[in-house]
Amino acid sequence: MKKSALVALAGIAAVSVALTGCGRTDPGTEGGDDAAGFAADASIGVALPDQTSENWVLAGDLFENGLEEAGFDGNVQYAGSSNAVGDQQQQIQTMIDSGVEVIVIGAADTNQLAAQLEAADAAGVTVIAYDRLIQNSDLVDYYVAFDNFHVGELQAQSLLEGLEERFPGQEPWNVELFSGSADDSNSAVFFDGAMSVLQPAIDDGTINIVSGQTSVQQTATEDWAAENAQNRMDTILQTSYQGIQLHGVLSPNDNLARAILTSADNAGLETPVVTGQDSEVASVESIVAGVQYSTIYKDTRALVAATIDMVSQLQAGEEVTTTGESDNGVTEVPSNLLEPVIVTQANAAEAYAENPDLEPLTQP
Repeated sequence: MKKSALVALAGIAAVSVALTGCGRTDPGTEGGDDAAGFAADASIGVALPDQTSENWVLAGDLFENGLEEAGFDGNVQYAGSSNAVGDQQQQIQTMIDSGVEVIVIGAADTNQLAAQLEAADAAGVTVIAYDRLIQNSDLVDYYVAFDNFHVGELQAQSLLEGLEERFPGQEPWNVELFSGSADDSNSAVFFDGAMSVLQPAIDDGTINIVSGQTSVQQTATEDWAAENAQNRMDTILQTSYQGIQLHGVLSPNDNLARAILTSADNAGLETPVVTGQDSEVASVESIVAGVQYSTIYKDTRALVAATIDMVSQLQAGEEVTTTGESDNGVTEVPSNLLEPVIVTQANAAEAYAENPDLEPLTQP
């Protein structure tokens, strides 16, 4: 695991392998002369879902600075928390009306952008889905993200390794499953990746899901809200774990992981093995302290850089860097998928060695 994590981190530094990719048209050849797809100082829209996650806030800052450094006129907008879908729809339409050449969309709801995608298509605006794959539309040109199915696989692998490390010889291990918000297309992808690893252990009796809640619908956490995860964990512990030990929890991200750990602590339980994702500061500190077991490092700096590189390639009329395609329900979207890294207490210092915000947290 340690060696593979370092190899994957090196892969992030390299960003990706360049292969030929194209959307429904070749946006890089539209609206400009033979040498470029559009003006070098073009306006680029970035629509992000919220500011409740450290990674979204960081992404917004990186886009603002990175687009400016690349010579573009960046327009970064966040949807509001009370009506995120409606806010984002309006923001995207305003960007289209203002004449942007490209819109980068981190969708508040990956199934609620049909009208905006049609408007972008009609205006000749290239659409890049960022981090979350926009669903059920053939009007998405490109997708940039980490390999989210592999994220789930890594979370499940670390859960099994953590159970063996902290509770050796205590099989069957009692485990509960959590997934993300149903309006985020990544939630099912994370969960499916994890279950591809965990299902054999469930089938052979190595893992026991005491609550019986094993589907993505049963395990969903509305709005990725920590309070919703803690409330569900409280209910499960009250109804299914009287006199029974909880050994581990599959958590899809760090925010929920900390809520789950709070619930277990409030119930007076021995600390279970809990996974996470996003390398949030509080969770990195918890992992170094030996509480939360693992997280996933998806370097937002690398993801934003890969996205801005894609915009620059479109502007120059060049082939766009992709690593494959992603199925959004109606079409295969050309995609650049970066490699995630699993982080535990054992490899945290190595994994964050080049991150000035996280590396100090791993030092004694």
